[in-house]
Amino acid sequence: MPRKLRERAYKIILFASALTALLVIIMIGGFIFKEGMPVFSKYGLPQVLFGGKWQPSTQLYGLWPMIIGSIYLTVGALILGVPLGVLTAIFLAELAPKRLVALVIRPAIELLAGIPSVVYGLFGMVIVVPAIRALASKIPAYAEDPLLSSGYGIIAGSIILSIMILPTIINISEDAIRSVPAEYKEGSLALGATHWQTIYKVMIPAAGSGIIAAVILGMGRAIGETMAIIMVAGNAPIIPDSIFSSVRSLTGNIAIEMAYSSGEHTQALFATGIVLFVFIMIVNSFALRIIKRRVKNA
Repeated sequence: MPRKLRERAYKIILFASALTALLVIIMIGGFIFKEGMPVFSKYGLPQVLFGGKWQPSTQLYGLWPMIIGSIYLTVGALILGVPLGVLTAIFLAELAPKRLVALVIRPAIELLAGIPSVVYGLFGMVIVVPAIRALASKIPAYAEDPLLSSGYGIIAGSIILSIMILPTIINISEDAIRSVPAEYKEGSLALGATHWQTIYKVMIPAAGSGIIAAVILGMGRAIGETMAIIMVAGNAPIIPDSIFSSVRSLTGNIAIEMAYSSGEHTQALFATGIVLFVFIMIVNSFALRIIKRRVKNA
């Protein structure tokens, strides 16, 4: 085959691959919007988004408890996971012996990324939830309330999610720190700064956009998690009033009720999918924008 013809064939194959990926996204998004929009049209966007009650049997499809639940779980995961992930990335990029990284830490992080979410859920049910239950039982305000003292709720979900987002935050943050030009570090050390002063005053600010991108991608991972959260969050469709409260996430709402739903109830679950779809698109758009800005400024 002539060289020009091969080059043209390669371009066509690559274009077809990219177009296929785009078409899949369009088809999935179109299907979700087609099935879920009737509920928004019938009950109104404010009523569905900000309604405080989810009772499909009485045609109440308020998603606000699930939206708040997802936000609380995600924020809790970020509060716990971001400091640990960024500090680990700093250690791997600047302080850890290369042999230790290659033989122990790197395989452990890769294993953490490959563990199925149901295993995280089992760990939460067997280890985390009983520990939180024991803690809640010692607090008089929570001990007498079975929902608050069960151990299933925001804290358990946040702890499990924080562990699950660690590989994303660690890997991207480490890459961002390693990509800082060596001249920055050498110049800081030459001016008399210590290694630690160089890290937190020079290298971390220089890698800031990459670290922020890692946090945003970790946030997207947390928002989209389903199985582990179903197993430890309690799944009560209520607006939480305590960090010990049981919550239900948007993803959990779909997974729990889709098996037995029908008619308008199913459409309401697809409406939940629309809200989740839009959340994920916004989060990923922010991450891509930050990454592009970082590449442009590099």
